[in-house]
Amino acid sequence: MTAGDPFERFAGVPGTHLVGRAIDTAVRVPSSVIRTHVEQLRRRNPEATPAQILAILDSEFLALVQTTGGAVGGTAAIPAVGTAVAATLTAADVAAFFAAAAAYTLAVADVHGVEVDDVARRRTLLLASVLGEDGSRAVAAAGVSPAAWARVGLATMPSTTIQRVNKVLAGRFVKKHLLRHSSVLLGRLVPFGIGAAIGVLGGRALGKGVVTQARAAFGEPPTAFGPLVRVVEVESAGAPPQLVPAPPLAGGPSGGDPQTGQPTED
Repeated sequence: MTAGDPFERFAGVPGTHLVGRAIDTAVRVPSSVIRTHVEQLRRRNPEATPAQILAILDSEFLALVQTTGGAVGGTAAIPAVGTAVAATLTAADVAAFFAAAAAYTLAVADVHGVEVDDVARRRTLLLASVLGEDGSRAVAAAGVSPAAWARVGLATMPSTTIQRVNKVLAGRFVKKHLLRHSSVLLGRLVPFGIGAAIGVLGGRALGKGVVTQARAAFGEPPTAFGPLVRVVEVESAGAPPQLVPAPPLAGGPSGGDPQTGQPTED
């Protein structure tokens, strides 16, 4: 775990290190990767509305997490491989799930016109989406309306508030969803092919929860694509961030190599 990781205080809880490390890696995907993917979807579907692009993102994400879950469960059913190797693959599966969830939620933010580079704010979005209603309640406790909270909260909450919310989200995740997620993962290790079915269903159930909460976090999609704004941290930890126009991708929206700016640290 890295400095500023809200899971650090739960280091003694089994599985927490794995989840914390997976989330820490997932939230560091370059914004250029997210923007490039959304731009590619828009170029392939030039008449698509923001709502239609979101529907494509939903389908992509659900297909990915479902396929990953079934693959691990199926591996456990192969006698020559067994549950020992499948358990190793499950650790990679956890990382793959959070990476996909982070990329999906950041893409949803992009469609809504918001680019988030700060690692801590990305953790808030990812954890709140995975936690569902518990995530919304944790954000509401920080004084942000749970209705479309991400569209407003990510752009207005000071970094000190974000850090406080992340500690609450991490605690709720460890106490409630870590056990639930583990049970799904263990289901993928059941031999004789049953694990594959549980893996597919479990992965899709987890994915649907993320989709539902990410959609609720941002509210109704815009009717048309507008300019993209970037959330930029300020020197005062108690002050809200600034919103500035997001710079264009290298090569422009019509193609070319994307820029390679990594997310900022906490």
